[in-house]
Amino acid sequence: MTSLATSQAASSAGDQEAADAPRADCVADSAGGLTFDVTEPGGYEPDDVAYLLLRRRDSDDEVRLPLTPAADGRLRAALPSSVELAEGRWNAYVQVASGAPRRLIPGVNDLRSLVDRAPSGSRGYVAVRIPYVTKQGNLSVRSWLRAPHAEAGEIEIADGGMTVHGRLYGTVLSADACAEAVRRAEPDLVHRADVTAEGPLFSFALPHGELAERGAGPWDLWLRPAGTSGPRVRLARLLDDVADKKAIFTYPVLRRETAHGALEAGPYYTNDNDLAVRVREAATGTEDAGA
Repeated sequence: MTSLATSQAASSAGDQEAADAPRADCVADSAGGLTFDVTEPGGYEPDDVAYLLLRRRDSDDEVRLPLTPAADGRLRAALPSSVELAEGRWNAYVQVASGAPRRLIPGVNDLRSLVDRAPSGSRGYVAVRIPYVTKQGNLSVRSWLRAPHAEAGEIEIADGGMTVHGRLYGTVLSADACAEAVRRAEPDLVHRADVTAEGPLFSFALPHGELAERGAGPWDLWLRPAGTSGPRVRLARLLDDVADKKAIFTYPVLRRETAHGALEAGPYYTNDNDLAVRVREAATGTEDAGA
């Protein structure tokens, strides 16, 4: 068989495998729960016991959710917000009777209730679960469990730095509250900023100049609700329907001439959707943005 024929045969087999794979539609609710409706589970009979499995990557953690017949002929499983799901990425499978678990592929994800979600925070923590499609086309769930949680909102870029607005969940802001930028490669190197608070809402201004003068490298952003004597709370943006924000939320950068050469600084979200500031060598042709 020629290489072209081999490639076509492999592609056809892959298409058939995808067509036969079990599929799950997901609906998210505003409390943080998820409902899964599974079609084509493979070999299912009315008397069979079936489960939806969630397995956390790089871990032995597993959550088994019973699948029961729904009115439309599919099988349904519910993950209520009251069931704890450790922070991380969870791969989704379906298992019928004693058969081997089969990886689920995504159907329709209805995540409208997650847009502009504002939990009460009365539980002392924030639980977030967002179903998403992996690079391989499979269904996974990204979970966060933060106690307390500092949700980043609007970020304004101007006057040589940025102003971050947000909301705190699970604890209260004291008069001594402050924000901190912590250099990732040197955790003892900290730049503090005063916080303006109104109830659970907060804001702070962070100039980029002092960060850039330390040279290239990322700085992680934290809130200290009780001041420097209290614990740090990681700033992150979790309360929406975007599982991976790093490539979606982009912000202008400010250029500075430093002892380390021309550098540019600006906010970004990490792979965990935590807020940070990136300082790196300025791209050729980048205009001075007033830094």
